Amino acid sequence: MRLKDKVSLVTGASRGIGRAIATTFAREGSDVAVNYYQNKAKAEEVANEILAMGRRAVTIQADVMDKERVGEMVGEVIKEFGKIDVLVNNAGIVWKPSKLLETSEEEWDRVLGVNLLGTYHCIQASAPHMIERGYGKIINISSLAGIGTTFLEQAAYGPSKAAVINLTKRLAYELGKYNINVNAIAPGLVRTEILSSGMSEAEVERSFQEVAKLAALGRVGEPQDVANAALFLASDESSFITGQVLVVDGGRFNFLSHSV
Repeated sequence: MRLKDKVSLVTGASRGIGRAIATTFAREGSDVAVNYYQNKAKAEEVANEILAMGRRAVTIQADVMDKERVGEMVGEVIKEFGKIDVLVNNAGIVWKPSKLLETSEEEWDRVLGVNLLGTYHCIQASAPHMIERGYGKIINISSLAGIGTTFLEQAAYGPSKAAVINLTKRLAYELGKYNINVNAIAPGLVRTEILSSGMSEAEVERSFQEVAKLAALGRVGEPQDVANAALFLASDESSFITGQVLVVDGGRFNFLSHSV
């Protein structure tokens, strides 16, 4: 088991990529704190799945934009499990489609608030504990949209994910001396519910078909593809890797200037 007796905190773990990461980590021996924002029932489903594997699990509600609540969440995890070995900053949002010049300040603030500020809050709350223990793995879920741009009209999303990549590299530099690895994953288009919040079902399917044609492997990603990458970065197999961005996109070689 690659994460035997580890403790992982996964934000946004009630669905999609976060759910796949949480259950994959548990399957490999980790106890898991399942963070969610609104969907308690879905989070409890994930926790019950983990418990059925013989691992421990708790569900914790927290809006990652709320610094005080994030601090409480981290404290609750440490109280329950005694430590945090792995932090996965997965909580993220998109918004209704909009071009940059049509993007409202509300949209801009909310998207960057969850995707960037939320990541910052979780790291600020968790890193001191990891520093004290002299060990930690921090995995930030960015996006291919943070490396290039996107043909989807999500003007705030790409900049928020680009900033997460920069934050990852800065933190890797600052935290390396404490034996803390900080890396990011940049998924391409993945079949998750997050897209349904800003696009119609037809638009989502059309995007899937377009992206599948552009990928060397001829398909879009599944949550498990990202979870497998996260498992590698959480395990001891990646002990000499930090400050890196692991792209999980099926081989978008013919569209490198763009992303999801």
